[in-house]
Amino acid sequence: MDATCGNGHDTLLLADVVGPTGKVWAFDIQEEAIRQTGQKLEKSGQTERVKLLLAGHETLSEHVSIPVKAVIFNLGYLPGGDRGIITKPETTITALQQALQLLLPTGVVAITVYPGHPGGDNEETAVSRWSGSLDQRLFHAWRMGQVNAMPGAPYFFLIQKAA
Repeated sequence: MDATCGNGHDTLLLADVVGPTGKVWAFDIQEEAIRQTGQKLEKSGQTERVKLLLAGHETLSEHVSIPVKAVIFNLGYLPGGDRGIITKPETTITALQQALQLLLPTGVVAITVYPGHPGGDNEETAVSRWSGSLDQRLFHAWRMGQVNAMPGAPYFFLIQKAA
C-alpha cells in the first residue's frame, strides 16, 4: 500500500515487487498526484496491479480490508506541487494506526518524514512519539537518517510487525 502516492515512484516500486498476481492500493488527496501516478503505471504496463484512490491516507481501512505486507508513507508535500498542501500529524497518525492493523506478521511500515518544511517538524514529532510508544513485543521500530545532513533533512522510520 502506498499511503501517499505523490509522483508515483513508490507506487511503481510496489507494483514491481508484488508482481503480476499482487495488488497495490495507492492513496492521495490531490488529483494531480493520482494523474501522475496513473501515467507512470500506464507507461510500465502495471495499471491492473494498482487501485488508485483519490482519498486521504486516514481512510486506509475504509478501502482495504485484507492484510498487507507493506505500507509506504512519504510525508510532506507533492514534489513540484503546492507546498501549502501537506500531510498533517492528525491524519498521519490515524493512518499509521490503521496500517498497523492491516499488517501481516513480519510486515513493514516505511515512513519518510520531512521536518524541514513548514508543518513538517510537527509531523516529525508526532511520528517519533507514536513510533516510540509502540509495544516492543508487537512491533520493532527503527529510526534512520544521514548523520552528516543539514538540520531539517528528511529521515526514515521503519516499523516491523513481530512474527
